[in-house]
Amino acid sequence: MSKQRDFVLRTIEERGVRFVRLWFTDVSGTLKSVAIAPAEVEGAFGEGIGFDGSAIEGLTRAYESDLLAVPDPSTFQLLPWRSQDQPSARMFCEIRTPNGEPAIADPRNVLKRTLERAAELGFSFYTHPEMEFYLLRSKELGPEGPIPVDRAGYFDNVPGGTAHDFRRDAVNMLEDLGISVEFSHHEGGPGQNEIDLRYADALTTADNIMTFRTVVKEVAIAQGVHATFMPKPLANQPGSGMHTHLSLFEGDTNAFYDPAAKYQLSQTGRRFVAGLLRHAPEITAVTNQYINSYKRLWGGDEAPSFVSWGHNNSSALVRIPMYKPNKGGAARVEYRAIDCAVNPYLGFSVLLAAGLKGIEEEYELPPEAENNVWALSDGERRAMGFDPLPSSLDHALAVMERSELVAETLGEQVFAYFLRDKRREVARYRSQVTPYELSSMLDTV
Repeated sequence: MSKQRDFVLRTIEERGVRFVRLWFTDVSGTLKSVAIAPAEVEGAFGEGIGFDGSAIEGLTRAYESDLLAVPDPSTFQLLPWRSQDQPSARMFCEIRTPNGEPAIADPRNVLKRTLERAAELGFSFYTHPEMEFYLLRSKELGPEGPIPVDRAGYFDNVPGGTAHDFRRDAVNMLEDLGISVEFSHHEGGPGQNEIDLRYADALTTADNIMTFRTVVKEVAIAQGVHATFMPKPLANQPGSGMHTHLSLFEGDTNAFYDPAAKYQLSQTGRRFVAGLLRHAPEITAVTNQYINSYKRLWGGDEAPSFVSWGHNNSSALVRIPMYKPNKGGAARVEYRAIDCAVNPYLGFSVLLAAGLKGIEEEYELPPEAENNVWALSDGERRAMGFDPLPSSLDHALAVMERSELVAETLGEQVFAYFLRDKRREVARYRSQVTPYELSSMLDTV
């Protein structure tokens, strides 16, 4: 038995762990959990825990429903929000078929496949997400919609305020789970906060994002407030994104760093950015998977709506930051469209695949956006080649459906299910009569 498995079994015994939760996600990124007794953990490592995969959204078809959840011992952590009298732990799982093969529709496996393809090219992929979310007084709506916990703004210090206490408790809990936090602060909207996770390999980061969202919800419940990762919960306030910094390494060397190049971005980095830009419209349905996502993208407040790149340009889709000039390990690019409601395993997969395509096909990086892209006229944007991102989920799905890159990256089963599921969401949305329609038309038409 491996040292990691030995450590898990020993810790369970020494700490008196009563329940071990096995975690994985469905295709939309909803966290799934099954609790097993400590005595079952050793067997789960060897044989997995059987479950009906057809009952999990997009995971498998009814006629091949038997699947196994096999815990990954490297992801073992005690859950700090559970009672110390009856401690619980969690592990993320690999989903396998009864013959031991990785399940092709397991989102975590989709990312692992994409990372293996990067490894074949000599690269490892690192990510650093900036997690934005709103804190609301409750799920109850006021006359103008959700009620935020405060009226503070960007970087505001609110001593003793709900958000201040919330961030402190959330960061402490994340650190207890082994998830390193780089920054935390109040964001631009009332009740809006940001917590930035430290750089890690993409698989670890995706696991951390799933844990992060759970921690934020748990802390909110404990403090009597409601946390939401909805991309645009307040109509006249900034949306919540997940600006994500990306980098490729070749061994210990940052492949994006060239001290002699403009912005110190290497040719590999430039081609990676070119891949992100060329394929951005077709991956947007994955990185921004809900109808509400497009109200953030097209709602102003620095959300990127057009395919462009720039240095220190917050209106661009891809930004080339230089926080630490001449420090090779810090070279990165920032993709600004993605939001916190993404399935991180699938989102990171399509971002990596798009960048690798740019490297493999030697894409040329187009001219950068030096001005505020939002402030340009439609004619000026067209002349500069700044094409729009999809303006709705329906539009994004139509573009994605024609994408060989997304189909190859997700695999046939996930690709087909994602399209079907999101089209159902569009159909349900279209069938509704909204309060806006009633208030604007009921008495006048």
